[in-house]
Amino acid sequence: MSGRNGRLTTHVLDLSQGKPAAGLSLQLWRLSTGGPVLLREAVTNEDGRLDAPLLAGEEMQAGSYELLFMAGDYFRGAQAGAGEPEAEEEGAGAVVPFLDQIPIRFNMPNPSAHYHVPLLVAPGGYSTYRGS
Repeated sequence: MSGRNGRLTTHVLDLSQGKPAAGLSLQLWRLSTGGPVLLREAVTNEDGRLDAPLLAGEEMQAGSYELLFMAGDYFRGAQAGAGEPEAEEEGAGAVVPFLDQIPIRFNMPNPSAHYHVPLLVAPGGYSTYRGS
């Protein structure tokens, strides 16, 4: 047994609504010399979190990764339901948010550590940090 108990988690908060970003799709990519490799696709739950870690235990490997958050799809759905003026109109009623996909590239040097990557998002901007 290697003793790996690390995990990778995320949490997405929609600052424009002051609540968790439920239903936001994301992808986890491992960045390697042979090109990026898609490891996981997931959708946030009602709390803006995932029901399980993106990686855990033996899945954890030191290296570089990218979380790709599908903010445009999320805000198109949210704005269509709320009639938000933040998005520009294009064509026959198509809502075009300013942000589309938000990539966050990060390194995980220690497979035994907990890496938490929160995303605070609004239609016009976002912020992230290494959480706990």
